[in-house]
Amino acid sequence: MNYEERDTYGMYPTEMLNAPSSPEHHGPGPRLMGADTLMGNDVYNPGGDDLGDVKEIMLDMRSGRVTYAVLSFGGFLGMGEKLFAVPWSALKLDTVNKRFTLDIDKGRLETAPGFDKDAWPNMADASWAKGIHSYYGTQPHPDEIGL
Repeated sequence: MNYEERDTYGMYPTEMLNAPSSPEHHGPGPRLMGADTLMGNDVYNPGGDDLGDVKEIMLDMRSGRVTYAVLSFGGFLGMGEKLFAVPWSALKLDTVNKRFTLDIDKGRLETAPGFDKDAWPNMADASWAKGIHSYYGTQPHPDEIGL
């Protein structure tokens, strides 16, 4: 399911989604979107491999920034799936296919630092955050939690 299908409020008229970003564009669309409509969106890599879907969006409550997307990958019907915290800056919205892209090989994601749904890491820990950003080749924002 993608963000247009989850749009219960009618936030994303097709003409807005396909319009290029501009300073005059004030409404919801690719530049400003509802978090609830992004939950469950598919994530693919540029090669077309399915990398899972967005299960949660993590907010830094001090800065108001989106810090991570938690992806679910693997398993079947929720059994055996592994969760991954991916820096928000590593994801790109693909408005043509209505999904996110993450520039990572599927095999590399399989060996990424992940966690079980019943054992979440301390995402406010600075060393954990540095390791995640290092793994995905991103830089933390200077005001991120713990950094």
